[in-house]
Formats: sequence, C-alpha cells, structure tokens
Amino acid sequence: MSDVPLVLGIETSCDETGVGIVRGHTLLADAVASSAEEHARFGGVVPEVASRAHLEAMVPTLDRACADAGVRLGDIDAIAVTSGPGLAGALLVGVAAAKALALGLGRPLYGVNHLAAHVAVDQLEHGPLPEPCLALLVSGGHSSLLLVPDVTGDVRPMGATIDDAAGEAFDKVARVLGLPFPGGPHIDRAAKGGNSAYVEFPRGLTGARDDENHRFDFSFSGLKTAVARWVEARERAGEPVPVADVAASFQEAVVDVLTRKAVRGCRQAGVDDLLLGGGVAANSRLRVVAEERCLAAGIRLRVPRPGLCTDNGAMVAALGAELVARGAEPSTLHFGADSSLPVTEVLVRG
Repeated sequence: MSDVPLVLGIETSCDETGVGIVRGHTLLADAVASSAEEHARFGGVVPEVASRAHLEAMVPTLDRACADAGVRLGDIDAIAVTSGPGLAGALLVGVAAAKALALGLGRPLYGVNHLAAHVAVDQLEHGPLPEPCLALLVSGGHSSLLLVPDVTGDVRPMGATIDDAAGEAFDKVARVLGLPFPGGPHIDRAAKGGNSAYVEFPRGLTGARDDENHRFDFSFSGLKTAVARWVEARERAGEPVPVADVAASFQEAVVDVLTRKAVRGCRQAGVDDLLLGGGVAANSRLRVVAEERCLAAGIRLRVPRPGLCTDNGAMVAALGAELVARGAEPSTLHFGADSSLPVTEVLVRG
C-alpha cells in the first residue's frame, strides 16, 4: 500500500461527465462521458440537456474509472468535485454525487474551482508546478490569464474575456462556415489546408487605447462578427466562400492575440513559465505559435496533452490531491454549486 492518498475527482461543469483517480501526481484513471452529440443539433450546449446527461452518465463513468484504476470505492482516501464556475444545473449533479460518496464512504470532500483545476492538471504530466507561473486558460466559457503563485490558494486574475470566449467564437464561426459543433476541432482541421493570411481579421483589444484598461483582457465578439460579415458579403456577391482560408485566417487572429498577451503578461509579472490549458489549448496552431513565441522570449512553456486540456475528472483529482498533500482543511457538506465562482476562491469551504 502507498502512503500517498488516493483521490477521486468529479467534473460536471458543462457537457462532459468526468471522473478521475490519481495518487499524488500519478494518473490512474480518467473516464469521460461527453454529451456533445446531444447538443450538436442545437449548435451549442443546452443546460437542461447537459444536466440530464450527467445524471445518466455519473454512475457508469464512476464505475469505469474505478475499473480502469483497478481500485474499489472503499480504497478512495479523499474526494474532490468542481463547485464552479460552470452551468448551475450541471454543477449540481456533480456536487450532489460527490457529497453522497463522501457521506457513504466517510471520506473528506474538497469543493474546488474549475479554472484552478485546469492549472493543476499539468502536474500529472510534467510534475510540480513552478511557483509562480502564468496560466493562459482558453475554453468555450473562459479566456483567462492568471498569475499563479500557489495553485492551492493564491490564483490572481490578470486578464479575462469581456464578451465571447475564444472557444465560443470558434463554435459561432464554425456555424457561419457550415462546420459541425463543437467548432474548435473542425476549424483546426479545415485551417490546415488554408492560407492564414488570406483575410486580415481584427485583433480585439490590442490597440494603443486598450493598453490602459484592457492590457491583458480578451474580446472575440468583434472578430466573430467580422468573419460573419465577410462571409455574408461573399455569398451576396454569388462568390464561393473559401472555408479553409477563412478558418485559417480566423484561427490566426485568435492565436495571435492569445499568445501575444500571454508572453507580455509573463514579461510584466517577471515569470519564466507559461502554462497553457483549457479545451482550446488542444488547438494545434495555438500550441505551435505559443511554443515559437515562448522560445523567442526565453519562457518555458508547459502544455498538457490534448486529452487533459478539455474538461475531465483528472484535473479535479489533481487539484484535490495537491490540497490533501498540503494539509488543506476539507470543505463542509454545506457548500453548493456556484456558477460564477471567482478564480481567487480555489477551495470552497462551505
């Protein structure tokens, strides 16, 4: 038997039901059930559909994680669950399941922050996080730049999206181009055959005036609108829309802004390590440009493998394991789901 606690993590903030099991920094199981196909016909995530899908998937996903890890529920030493941010109804399913397990097994429970978990998951692949580090988290709901002196209790927002997050813009532009939902992977694939300089789309919040109030914030609503208007103009003129070229040009605009601000943030904060996380971190072009710009700036880049970038239970277990290792006091059973939980609140006491 190992002296390192076995921690189970549950993630249900959006449309993935994730259950992960870790021992220290070692990943033993990462079981995920996605309801993305059920949302595809709506062109976006429907909260009620997501909540019902979590209810149906929770027990099978939990069973699969235990089987993959070769453990029984009784072997678990602690439980962690995403308390927020996310979709309220979806979060409630995970929180209720975690509380039931904690009560039934008599184990400590940790309600944790979804964004901090996206940072902590990198430890499963690359070992302990440098302290401090800077984290660029990019997903369907968030585009955040975070200074992280301590992932278990000191996470400081430097910048965030003020309208559409990058992943949301990918979904909306994919719809304009006639590509399926979710848009990220389909735009990434289409862009590989396109010319990224075909259209010079706008880079939001990068002007001289933005430096004062939005130096590290992100805005992709205007970019999304610019793509839609460009496509509409071509269609009105009866001209074909070069999907690959538009996808590549749009993707380049997003990647340019994200990486430019992340490198600038590292320099301003005096940090030499950048962590890339969130679902959009699976984008191949973002990874390439981030690596190029970090190398040029003398910044070390850490990027988890794509499967750990999207929402999963492993990331929640990873943060839970770190909290346990540092002797953090568990949450009480009175904490709830908080759809707008601030990133500064890593552990919800209750």
